[in-house]
Amino acid sequence: MPGTNLTREEAQQRAKLLTVDSYEIDLDLSGAQEGGTYRSQTTVRFDSAEANAETFIDLIAPAVHEVVLNGHALEVGAVFRDSRIALRHLQEGANELKVVADCEYTNTGEGLHRFVDPVDEQAYLYTQFEVPDARRVFASFEQPDLKATFRFTVTAPEGWTVISNSPTPEPSDNVWAFAPTPRISTYITALIVGPYHSVHSSYEKDGQSVPLGIYCRPSLAEYLDSDAIFAVTRQGFEWFQEKFDYAYPFEKYDQLFVPEFNAGAMENAGAVTIRDQYVFRSKVTDAAYETRAETILHELAHMWFGDLVTMEWWNDLWLNESFATYTSIACQAYAPGSRWPHSWTTFANSMKTWAYRQDQLPSTHPIMADIRDLDDVLVNFDGITYAKGASVLKQLVAYVGMDEFFSGVQKYFKAHAFGNTRLSDLLGALEETSGRDLKTWSKKWLETAGINVLRPVVDVDSSGTITSFAVKQDAPALPAGAKGEPTLRPHRIAIGFYNLDDATGKLVRTDRVELDVDGELTAVEELVGRARPAVILLNDDDLSYAKVRLDTESLAFVTEHLGDFEASLPRALCWASAWDMTRDAELPTRDYLSLVLSGIGKESDIGVVQSLHRQVKLALDLYAAPAGRDAALTRWTEATLEHLRAAAPGSDHQLAWARAFAATARTESDLALLEGLLVGSESIEGLAVDTELRWAFVARLAATGRLDDAGITAEFERDKTAAGERHAAAARAARPTAAAKAEAWASVVESDKLPNAVQEAVISGFVQTDQRELLAAYTAKYFDAVKAVWDSRSHEMAQQVAVGLYPSLQVSQDTLDATDAWLKSAEPTAALRRLITESRAGVERALRAQAADA
Repeated sequence: MPGTNLTREEAQQRAKLLTVDSYEIDLDLSGAQEGGTYRSQTTVRFDSAEANAETFIDLIAPAVHEVVLNGHALEVGAVFRDSRIALRHLQEGANELKVVADCEYTNTGEGLHRFVDPVDEQAYLYTQFEVPDARRVFASFEQPDLKATFRFTVTAPEGWTVISNSPTPEPSDNVWAFAPTPRISTYITALIVGPYHSVHSSYEKDGQSVPLGIYCRPSLAEYLDSDAIFAVTRQGFEWFQEKFDYAYPFEKYDQLFVPEFNAGAMENAGAVTIRDQYVFRSKVTDAAYETRAETILHELAHMWFGDLVTMEWWNDLWLNESFATYTSIACQAYAPGSRWPHSWTTFANSMKTWAYRQDQLPSTHPIMADIRDLDDVLVNFDGITYAKGASVLKQLVAYVGMDEFFSGVQKYFKAHAFGNTRLSDLLGALEETSGRDLKTWSKKWLETAGINVLRPVVDVDSSGTITSFAVKQDAPALPAGAKGEPTLRPHRIAIGFYNLDDATGKLVRTDRVELDVDGELTAVEELVGRARPAVILLNDDDLSYAKVRLDTESLAFVTEHLGDFEASLPRALCWASAWDMTRDAELPTRDYLSLVLSGIGKESDIGVVQSLHRQVKLALDLYAAPAGRDAALTRWTEATLEHLRAAAPGSDHQLAWARAFAATARTESDLALLEGLLVGSESIEGLAVDTELRWAFVARLAATGRLDDAGITAEFERDKTAAGERHAAAARAARPTAAAKAEAWASVVESDKLPNAVQEAVISGFVQTDQRELLAAYTAKYFDAVKAVWDSRSHEMAQQVAVGLYPSLQVSQDTLDATDAWLKSAEPTAALRRLITESRAGVERALRAQAADA
C-alpha cells in the first residue's frame, strides 16, 4: 500500500497520461469557528492521452461521499483507499471528475490549519500545501508538473475575510467566489480565512499597478509595522523586475502573517503566508529586521522562480530555494537605498555555516538530490537545498558574470512562463548568454556531495617578499555512510591581502586578485614579488563555497586582531573559519572562547554578534571537555554580564547581550539579577524589560528552579496571548524536576493533542543543557517511542519529536551504541533513518570536539 507516499515513477507515468485543465473547488467553512470537518467539493477537468486508461487522484479525507467520473457515479468503497481515488476507464481526450468529501481542519500546520486566538477567541485558518498537502483540502493530482487553473468558492462565517491567489471578490451571502488563477501547481494554491486585520497599498511604476495587502490577526495589529514591510516589498518589486526583465506575473500581492506556521514563509502565488513571529511584539535587534526582509524578498523572488516557472519534479527543489535565497540576499546587498548592504556578511556567518554543517553529515547529498518519492523530499528542506545551493549559485554568478547570469535568467523566464522545467533548461540559457561550457561545472558542483578545503601555500624570502604562491585544494573524505566520492572542483575565488593601517589601527585590504582555482594546486604567479601582508585571506568576498584555512602567520595575526578588520565580511569569514575549526576539533573550545572574548567587543555587526553568542553557547554545552565546562560557562557568563553593563543604553548590542546573559545565568547573583530585572527592583540603564525579554528571563529562572508553576502562571496572566501560551508551556517543561519532565514528555510523546507550535515549545523547554542527569533516563524512552510516533503522526509533528527529543545532550559512546542498536533493529523508514543518523552524527562530532578540548 502506498500510504500517503508518491514515487517519482508514478508521477512521471501520470504526467505522460494526463493534461490537467482546471479545478473548481467549493469549500463550506461556515462551521470553522467550531472546528471538526468541512465539506469539500472538487470538479477537475483533464485530458487523457489514452482511451480506457487508469490512474488516480490524491485525497486525504476522513469521509468521501461522492466520486463521479464523466457522469458515472463510482462506488466510493471500491475506489477510495490509502489517500488515493482510483480512476479507471478514462476517455481519450476530455474527462470530468467530481469528488465530494469531508475534510479535516488540522492543528499541525499542514493542509487547512485552524487556530483559535486566546485574545478574541476567534478562529483563524490558513493553508500550507508544500509538499503534498493540497490533497488534505481538495482532490488533486498532487505533483508540480500537472499545472492547472484553480477557481475557489468559499462559504465563510459572517464578518470573516477570505484571501486566495486571485483578487478578493465581494462576498454574496458569505460566499466568496474567486476568479480562476493562471496555470499554477497545486502546492502554491492557498486560502486564508478568518477575521483578519488588513492594511492595503500598491506598487506603482510606469503604468504598472499591483495591489499590495498585509494581513495579521487583530491582536497583533498594534505591532504591525506595515510601512516597513511595504518598503521592503517595493524594493523587491523594483529590483527583481529589472533583473528578471519580466513583469510581476500575478494580479495582486498579499502577505499574510499567520499563527503556528511551521516554516519561515510559503510562496503561494500572490498570497504569501509568513510566520507571525515576524510581527515583532517587543524590541528586537536590526538583525531580526534583516532576517524578516530576507524572508519577504525570498518569497517575492519565488513568484518568478517557482511559481511562474516551476520544477518538473522535486529533485530540482534546490533550484527553487537556492535561487530565491541568492536573489533575496543579492537584492539586499545591491538594490539602491537598501538598509542592509552588508547582507553577504550575514549570509557568510549564518547560511553558509548551516551548509557546511549539513554537508558534513552522513546524509549529505548532491545539491541536485535523487528524490525518489515524497518521503525523500519531506526531509530535504535542508542546508544543502537552501544554503549550499545558494552558495553555489553565488559561485556560478562569479564564474559566468552577473550580467550574463541575469541575461540567461531573463531568457529562461520568457521561454518557460507558466510551465515546468529541468535544471538543463536554466543551464542551457546560461551557457548561451555567458559562452561558458557549464556541463563540467554542473557535474562537479551539482551532482557530487562534500566540501573542499582551500589553503594558501606561501614562500617568502628574508625581506618578506613572496617568492611563490599557490592555492592548495583538498577534498576530504565524505562522512561514513554518505554516498559518493570526494571531488576537487573549479572555484572562482578572490585572494585578499590585509594590513594594519597605522592611522586608524584597522585591518584594511591592500590588494586583491580574482582567479579560477582548479585541481589540487593552482599557482598564482601574479602574487610573486609582492610584499607578504599581515593576513592572506582566500575566498575573499566569499565568492565560492569552500572551507578556508589561514596560513600560520595569518592565523596568529588574526587571533590578535580579528576585531580590527575594517570591513564586516572578512571579519565574518574569519569568525566562520574559527567556528568551523572548533566544530572539526581542530581548535579546542577553550581557545575558541578566548578568541571570541578577545574580539567580540570590537564587532559592530549585530548579526555576527548574535551568531557568536549562539555558537559559543553551543560549543560550551556540547564541545567543551566536561571537566572544564563549568569554569568555561562561568567565564562566558561573566563576560556576557560585563558586556551587558558596558553596552550603549538602548542599543541593539545591549539587548543582544541581555539575551545572552539570560541564556546562561547560573550563579546566585546572576539569577538574583534576573529576578530583580523581572520584578523591577533592579534596572540597567536603557534596557527595556518588555514582553519578550521578560519571557527570556522567566525561561531561565524556571529552568534553574527559581520560578515555580504559580510564577509561570502569573506571567502568563500578564501575556494571555498565543505567544504567551507557548512561552509558558516551554517554561513549565524546563523546570528541573522529575514531575515536570514526566508531564512534558507525556504531553508530547504519549498524547497527540498539542498543536504544532505548542508541541515545539514544550520540546524546546524539555531539553535543558544543564539538566543532563535529569534527562538521562529519557534516552531509552526515546528509542522505545520514536518509531510509533513516526508511524502514527503527520510528518511535521513526527519530525519535531524525532529530532527535538533525540538525546543529543548525552554525549557518550553509550548514546552512539543505543542509536546503532535501534537503527539495526527498528527497521525505520528511510526518512526517519536519515533524521536519527544525522542526530547521531552530532553526538559523534561532540565526542571528538570534547577530546580535542581535553
